[in-house]
Amino acid sequence: MDALTARTSPRTAPARRGPATSGLPVLRLDNPVRAYDWGSPTRIPDLLGVEPDGAPAAELWLGAHPGAPSRAGSAGGHAGRSLGDLVGAAPHDALGRRVADRFGPRLPFLFKVLAAERALSLQVHPRPHLARAGYHRETRAGLPAGHPRRSFHDDQHKPEMIVALSPFEALAGFRSPRSVLGLLDGLDGVLVDAVRAALADRPSTAGLRAATEALVAARSSASCAADVAAAVDAVARRQHAGNAETARADATVLALAAQHPGDPGALVSLLLNRVTLEPGEAMYVPAGEVHAYLSGFGVEVMAASDNVLRAGLTTKHVDAPALLECASFAPRPPARPATLVSGGESVVVTYRAPVEEFALTFADVVPGEPVALAVDGPRVVLALDGEARLLTGSGELVLRRGESCFVPDSSGPLTVDGAAHVVCAWVP
Repeated sequence: MDALTARTSPRTAPARRGPATSGLPVLRLDNPVRAYDWGSPTRIPDLLGVEPDGAPAAELWLGAHPGAPSRAGSAGGHAGRSLGDLVGAAPHDALGRRVADRFGPRLPFLFKVLAAERALSLQVHPRPHLARAGYHRETRAGLPAGHPRRSFHDDQHKPEMIVALSPFEALAGFRSPRSVLGLLDGLDGVLVDAVRAALADRPSTAGLRAATEALVAARSSASCAADVAAAVDAVARRQHAGNAETARADATVLALAAQHPGDPGALVSLLLNRVTLEPGEAMYVPAGEVHAYLSGFGVEVMAASDNVLRAGLTTKHVDAPALLECASFAPRPPARPATLVSGGESVVVTYRAPVEEFALTFADVVPGEPVALAVDGPRVVLALDGEARLLTGSGELVLRRGESCFVPDSSGPLTVDGAAHVVCAWVP
């Protein structure tokens, strides 16, 4: 077995268990849709087969996070119960001893479908020790759960991975200081000069931090809107002049400035790598990585956390000091997860990031060539298209486009047959 296969293959199947006679069954899921203002009004309703109502449908959450847990479907004795409650009540059935011993009585990942029509906030997710410290600090300060001024909604870190279902645009990680200085050529204004001075003085990680701090601090200045407008006008002039080398960066600044007038976050985009993912391509965003998703449709999986520290491009709570404390300013290209492609007529693609909580497997299944998915632990399966027949030790379940289920460890190995495109989140 080569190194890539060793990192990305699902666990070797144990001896097949007989039909389950007790424990938590496979559960159909009812999943909440989050209506954030940047969401597409059509993509998630189309996946779910429901009529759009005109409201933005930004994220479909499939998981047990208390902020918006999935619930057991209407059939069966668990109908309407929170997945988090069901997992907590029977952790060894739901998770298996391997996962329960490692993470406790909770589902360690949160699985989402993300549909962005406009840019998400400029943000970072905290590393473990900073998540714990921030959560307890805000709790001691008396901020209740769900309070709009909370930055830390739980005590968990939040590395994440996105797999594109459509062309997907993003910013992620810092460019090198030399690259940023090149992008500033021909631009002027107070904010551009501050960034240029920070990087010319220290063309290093320290300079990138100082440049970011200068732009983030501008939010509190009385002249912020005018200073941002002057810099954006300079970018517009350069774009009009037809500078091919800066065209993509210029277009990004102008698009963000149009969505969030007066927000210096539009200028922070000049410091960050611009990324396009084609369908099937993936990006891993470790905790501490400054990023912003710009547009597109994709499947996302992350450690089970809702900690988002924002510094701009949003109508939500901005906590620039927390972002600056938690961010990494080391210049590096966006990370790509390890990927393994296997199968024949039925194609299986597994994406693995260097974290313990999650992995994703996509299976494009054709009739008569079933594929095995993750063999143990908790699994959440979503049908992206077609009709999938799921076979486990506890029975059979059919999923159609937009339908999903939770497969507990007690159900044993999981096989998919039919004519369908499914995605499975699991714990490696």
